[in-house]
Amino acid sequence: MMMNMRSHVTKIARLVLQGLLILGISFLLGEITVRTYHYFNPLFIFFDDSYNRFRGRPFSYDWDFKLNSQGFKDTEFGQKDDDAYRILGIGDSFAYGVVPYAYNYLTLLESQLREEGLRAEVFNMGIPSIGPKDYFSLLIREGLQLRPDMVLLSFFIGNDILESHRDRKWYSYSYVASLIHYMVKIRPKYEGRIIHGKNVYCDTCPTFAPELYLQIESDRSRIYMTADADTPPFDEALDCLRQLRDVCRKNGIDLVVVLIPDEVQINDVLQREVRNRLSVNQSRWNIQLPNNILTAGLKEMGVDYVDLYPHFVKEAEENRLYKPRDTHWNIAGNQFAADIISNHLRGYVTK
Repeated sequence: MMMNMRSHVTKIARLVLQGLLILGISFLLGEITVRTYHYFNPLFIFFDDSYNRFRGRPFSYDWDFKLNSQGFKDTEFGQKDDDAYRILGIGDSFAYGVVPYAYNYLTLLESQLREEGLRAEVFNMGIPSIGPKDYFSLLIREGLQLRPDMVLLSFFIGNDILESHRDRKWYSYSYVASLIHYMVKIRPKYEGRIIHGKNVYCDTCPTFAPELYLQIESDRSRIYMTADADTPPFDEALDCLRQLRDVCRKNGIDLVVVLIPDEVQINDVLQREVRNRLSVNQSRWNIQLPNNILTAGLKEMGVDYVDLYPHFVKEAEENRLYKPRDTHWNIAGNQFAADIISNHLRGYVTK
């Protein structure tokens, strides 16, 4: 009987080892397969330290507009006309825009300046989901060769501060684990399209499910907590901006930073929901804290900026400026931003 028991245990152990071996081989093959697919068809769900992972596919459609040959949401970037004042619009998905090309604030900015008889051209070099470190790389690798007169940097308060101090998640080291995380945690809650494609834009349609949108806003709202005012992300964000300033100065390029407010800063109802979710007392909450720190830093650097927060707070009393549950501006928000920015830049173009 003892021999039979030992034989049974040995058989179970052998099966367990075989199962683990098969699982390990399957995982390894899966890792190779997914990494190979990602190499030829980059997907946003996998970790990558290059801004190209989120770049648009050249000549693909974004709503009713076809991206240019470099994958930017703009017409082709032509040769420099020395009589024109060239502005590079660098930023993340705000610059790229969730609205169609014709309604994007950078498109509108160029149109408004030209309607005033000013010889200005604005290149939209926005790439979704990149951050301050990527802005610097994009300028060095692709922006300088376009011989710009100005870099107009769109800095989104909502995530650009945290993106400057981005911690890598444990599962991101494995493509298979990243894929499982996406399928289980993200995709079931996503109501909109990651890539717009050739579709009809809806300005009033929500993008994310209510709970997921509240989670997104909550996860990045610690930057408004007064106890966290001296945390590394603020210093690192300012360091990124300082590097951009140095490169622009060295090359004789004007630099203007546009501080874009997050909806939680503008929407009082959403702000209360976030505070309740985080259990944050009003005394520990300063919704203007990031803007105060960044504007003070930009002044010290001698960098010009446009802080849209006070303008949007006032305008939001009468009009909705953000697409529902999306974090980005709707058509009205883009138009309002273009109006403010064009007023600020007019002096640069005419000098």
